[in-house]
Amino acid sequence: MMIIRTATMQDLDEIARVEAECFPESEAATREQFAGRLRHYASHFWLMFAGEKLIAFADGMVSSEADLTDEMYSHPEMHDESGKWQMIFGVNTLPEYRRKGCAGELIFRVIADAREQGRAGVVLTCKDRLVQWYAKFGFVNEGVSESVHGGAVWYQMRLTF
Repeated sequence: MMIIRTATMQDLDEIARVEAECFPESEAATREQFAGRLRHYASHFWLMFAGEKLIAFADGMVSSEADLTDEMYSHPEMHDESGKWQMIFGVNTLPEYRRKGCAGELIFRVIADAREQGRAGVVLTCKDRLVQWYAKFGFVNEGVSESVHGGAVWYQMRLTF
């Protein structure tokens, strides 16, 4: 049975481990970055477990800024709990659990929680190959993001409620 819950600082090592398995080093957040994020917005981490094992998670701050910027990744203090937009920094699923609906379930939960919290919507960036996948959830491609995170080309996607 899959369980989704928000994070605590006790989840730090497992979060960092999953991130390192899911993203190349140039794009992966470090343990120290996750520690800062957890201090500022642990309730905006959605962790999925199979039994006791963390198998997938999504995270991101809340901001009144309309666009997701690279600065947000490294400055967790920019989180504004009363902000309009739920940002998603990453959606991670361990390789052996991919293509089983885990990431989709996390996205549905993030959307539901953001809606319940009265946000204007959800914003994320993704690579070209994932644009159509996020579009299935109602996200609209706003074009190439200003983000140069990890040296990759990112597309900003927005779901407005």
